[in-house]
Amino acid sequence: MPKIIGTHSGTFHCDEALACFMLRQLDEYSDAKIVRSRDPAVLDTCDIVVDVGGVYDHDAKRYDHHQRGFDEQFSTDYKTKLSSAGLIYKHYGKDVIRSISKDARLSENELEQLVDRLYKVFIEAIDGNDNGISRYPENVDPLYVENTNLPSRVSRLNPWWNEPEGDMDERFAKAVALTGSEFSERVRYHALAWLPGRKLVEQAYQNRFDIDSSGKIVLFDQFCPWKDNLSIIEDEALEKNPELTKIIYVLYADPASAWRVQAVPEKPGSFKSRHPLPEAWRGVRDDALSERSGIEGCIFVHQSGFIGGNKTRDGALELARKALTMD
Repeated sequence: MPKIIGTHSGTFHCDEALACFMLRQLDEYSDAKIVRSRDPAVLDTCDIVVDVGGVYDHDAKRYDHHQRGFDEQFSTDYKTKLSSAGLIYKHYGKDVIRSISKDARLSENELEQLVDRLYKVFIEAIDGNDNGISRYPENVDPLYVENTNLPSRVSRLNPWWNEPEGDMDERFAKAVALTGSEFSERVRYHALAWLPGRKLVEQAYQNRFDIDSSGKIVLFDQFCPWKDNLSIIEDEALEKNPELTKIIYVLYADPASAWRVQAVPEKPGSFKSRHPLPEAWRGVRDDALSERSGIEGCIFVHQSGFIGGNKTRDGALELARKALTMD
């Protein structure tokens, strides 16, 4: 007999929609029916209940976060209070990821890496949003409105205030599908692209002194998603040896068979570089840039100095080496 997943009726949110999707990725709940109600008698008939009921009890399979005194985090590494999505992910996340990424054939160590990574880059934002936790101190005013995030898009699946409610279960099913498609895409990206990229970044980091004696330049023979992975790998290395030099430039081949020199951001997500390419080169292109830099084969340097290009690997490496000595 199919299992029953219970959640609340009425206006729905991103966290319980995603919680329901994640549960359905498990063999136990793969064909489960979702029942939406606030009636305790109805919820008592459910095999598992999320986001309603005023109880968090893993053994009883009750996962609400609204009750007084609730203050559960994903782990000691995080401060954000969990929503129903975070609670389901905390207890079932590894199995959910294993199910979604089964074709990646992940090792247990790789699964552990992805469990933490996907909480950080996907689930935590949903927890924070649902619990009303701002990303910024209250005295900081955002510079622009941000309403294109996943919780905002789920919210817009609810009826407008001045339109008929219609079939709320059908609307909720769309929310489950929306959250699930985005979460699944992120899981598969991290399993099939981010993790393989991490291995390339680890190798390039280990070989950095073979590229330049300063240890400040890493080189990839092909482009891969390096920013987050480099930050993680570098932080791990610096924790063991705080005297290590930080990476300043990354070199990689672009799709046109030319080479890029990219300045490492001060921190992931930042638009500020640790050491931008020299001001004298910024906004200059081709022969004019080659003449100004004294390096043949130059293509461009962006006006902000975060990236530049050269026709050859050696030319790009020369740009990076020379840039280390300039402002």
